[in-house]
Amino acid sequence: MKRSMAKAIKYVIITPVRDEAPYIEKTIGSVIAQTIRPFQWVIVDDGSSDGTSDIVDRHAARASWIDVVHRKNRGFRAAGGGVVEAFYAGYSLVNDSTWDFLIKLDGDLSFVPDYFERCFQLFDADPKLGIGGGLICRHEGGELEVDSRGDPPFHVRGATKIYRRDCWETISPLIRAPGWDTVDEIKANMSGWTTRTFDDPRLIQLKPTGAADGCWRDSYKNGRANYIAGYHPLFMLAKSIKRIASRPPLLQSTALLAGYCSGYLRGMPRMLDQETVRYLRQQQIRRLLLKPGIYG
Repeated sequence: MKRSMAKAIKYVIITPVRDEAPYIEKTIGSVIAQTIRPFQWVIVDDGSSDGTSDIVDRHAARASWIDVVHRKNRGFRAAGGGVVEAFYAGYSLVNDSTWDFLIKLDGDLSFVPDYFERCFQLFDADPKLGIGGGLICRHEGGELEVDSRGDPPFHVRGATKIYRRDCWETISPLIRAPGWDTVDEIKANMSGWTTRTFDDPRLIQLKPTGAADGCWRDSYKNGRANYIAGYHPLFMLAKSIKRIASRPPLLQSTALLAGYCSGYLRGMPRMLDQETVRYLRQQQIRRLLLKPGIYG
């Protein structure tokens, strides 16, 4: 992608935040420093009580392209559904419908000044790429480590989703429940798009994944999300067994399986139509049989 072409790209960022005061300054600094700046950035303060509101308001007052939405504090974190509701509160304020890319970005990330420019180059090189995002890393013991090595190749973390416009129009709306950031990719792949995380450029996550929930609750939530997305029981069992050795031993594996089974026990509805669930499960069986598919 030539630089003159890159400058013509229009993209909008939506950032739901809740109690991110220790981190949001670095995210704001990273976006402001971008070589290709978004034409609009909507930050949705989802009921923060730690000073996040004051920080984002201060920056918005200095930049006409930054808008802030303040939502009432519901008193608790609503896993999955809460962040999507906040996202749509921001999406409703997008003031120009001619954007090329829509980006969901968390408020606890930092990244290099040409992060989005390099991502758009990768989209330009692959016209069928519908959803992408950089690899999320964290500092651990003085080293930069990949945050989630076990993610399948088609998965793009919910913290940094870049949607190509045509793909977004095919898969939207996002489901307002845990698992939304897998369901969107399943729908995209089923519709002929590809989705993937870029090995480079990378982002740095400033707080541990699931820090707000704790290890057990975070894994339990992920298991529930896998149920909602329609994961095959055999695939889920294999996924849980694979995590037995994760630290602390057995906790992540047990919580993941417990969260998945809770969906059956409570009779929770699934968010995908039968055709899409069938596609996902076919892909998961292919993975168990070591056949090629979206899982590699």
